[in-house]
Amino acid sequence: MRIATYNAASVRARLPLILDWLAEHEPDVLAIQETKVEDDKFPTAAFDDLGYHVSLNGQKAWNGVATLSLMPPSRVQRGFGDPLFPEDARLIACDVGGLEIVNTYVPNGSAVGSDKFEYKLRWLGRFAAFLRERYRPDQPLLWLGDINIAPTPDDVYDSRKFAGQVGHHPLEFEALRRIVDFGFTDLFRKFHEGPGLYTYWDFVIPRSVERNLGWRIDHLYGTKPVAERCTSCEIEHLARSVDKPSDHTFVFAEINL
Repeated sequence: MRIATYNAASVRARLPLILDWLAEHEPDVLAIQETKVEDDKFPTAAFDDLGYHVSLNGQKAWNGVATLSLMPPSRVQRGFGDPLFPEDARLIACDVGGLEIVNTYVPNGSAVGSDKFEYKLRWLGRFAAFLRERYRPDQPLLWLGDINIAPTPDDVYDSRKFAGQVGHHPLEFEALRRIVDFGFTDLFRKFHEGPGLYTYWDFVIPRSVERNLGWRIDHLYGTKPVAERCTSCEIEHLARSVDKPSDHTFVFAEINL
């Protein structure tokens, strides 16, 4: 099973790119983040034509997640289902062929000390609880998406410069550690070590892709049954260099389930 994640930064703006990528790579599942569209305006028909079932949790202009799957999904859940926690279209979970898939767009956090940064930490804490409420670490479970955290010095092009800032802050590292301690393996780091391996390059930095001034913030995490059966996990760089790209690119794993 080939499973990919991609922050589209608007699924309608990136639709030709996504369709071309799907036609070339034929993943069984594609998790998309930052769709930025209400469910009734999502370009579902374009994906239907390629044989994909579409599970949606969207909102107008902001956030939004979608999971495309060649097999019909089951047990679809949108958000935490918690009336005490804001629903801002950042999570969709489903079962695809016996594999539980949780697709998330973790809040960015804006600036350390801001209300948005505090919200990011609370969201991560609520997500850690969500996993323990709904799943077990001994079942096939994949968490993937735009995690908005570069958890080690190798995951950002200048760790000294960004240490203590949003996306590379000790409080975020701790929040992510509590989630990973559920029983996850970072599937990309199972196969690749060292710096210079990124999934996001900021548009505001001149020639950021050519200079490889990036961050690895798009992740795939698997429980033991998934990690043991994962045979590869790769970053596909070309999609960041085409015309009108997202500032992110695709990351995909091969899992023999």
